[in-house]
Amino acid sequence: MRLRDLAILFLLAALWGGSFLFIRIAAPELGAFPLALGRVSLAAPLLLAWMKWQRTRVDLRPYAGRLLILGALNAAIPFSLIGAAELHVTASLAAMLNATVPLWALVFSVIWLGERVNLKRGIGLLLGVVGVAVLVGWSPVEMNRITVLSIVAILIACASYGLNGVFTRMKLGGVPAPALALGQQLGAMVWLTLPAAWQFGSIHATRPAVYSVIALGVLCTAIAYPLYFHLIAAVGPMKTTTVTYLLPMFGSAWGAIFLGETVTRGMMVGMGIVLSSVILVNEVKVGALVRRVVRA
Repeated sequence: MRLRDLAILFLLAALWGGSFLFIRIAAPELGAFPLALGRVSLAAPLLLAWMKWQRTRVDLRPYAGRLLILGALNAAIPFSLIGAAELHVTASLAAMLNATVPLWALVFSVIWLGERVNLKRGIGLLLGVVGVAVLVGWSPVEMNRITVLSIVAILIACASYGLNGVFTRMKLGGVPAPALALGQQLGAMVWLTLPAAWQFGSIHATRPAVYSVIALGVLCTAIAYPLYFHLIAAVGPMKTTTVTYLLPMFGSAWGAIFLGETVTRGMMVGMGIVLSSVILVNEVKVGALVRRVVRA
């Protein structure tokens, strides 16, 4: 991987990790549904403008129904659930729990794609459960009914992300990546419009909240996706997926730096266990992976 592409990889992780910070700032003022709708409504026209600038033509009509499902699984459901959860838990904890997405992806791959689970992967899945328990148990967040429900909501959001990967592989294989990105935002808008309208009366649009929505739509979506597509084209999908391992680090760092959130040693241990489980589940050869990533 060239130094330029390595820098883009870290920038992508920083942008997607920052989404948890912006959600934490905006969700209490705007509500989960208006926040999610604002994000995708900003991202869609910007992605369309980027595609026109790149002279990329896409026809969404043949995939309209499937893109509607994609918009639910990869945007409307997780964006809303994480927004609701971050009313009660820290951005750092939400970012760390997001590391479970590859574990969910394996579970759904076993169910629908016939993926095989060997001993190493089985140990990895069990280790992932332990890691989540450690991460939650040693977090500074007070454990009560609302907190537990918020953590469950984040895990459901992660499951939705994981299911999305399987759905895309089964039903949208071969569809151009720009069509998936734009169709996802438009599909999410369809799902989010009515729930967001229900919450419009309680919106308190402070300046930080508005800036956070803009950051989510522009930085974390409209800019992040072209970077993602560039990496897939430049270094391949396997190397691009290493962003998964960097995202929780950036998400927790932004929460600590800008919101003063506490990241305990126990949380770091829990995140380490989760990431170790992800490595086992994906049968990653760490030494070879590092050599591939840093090789010029």
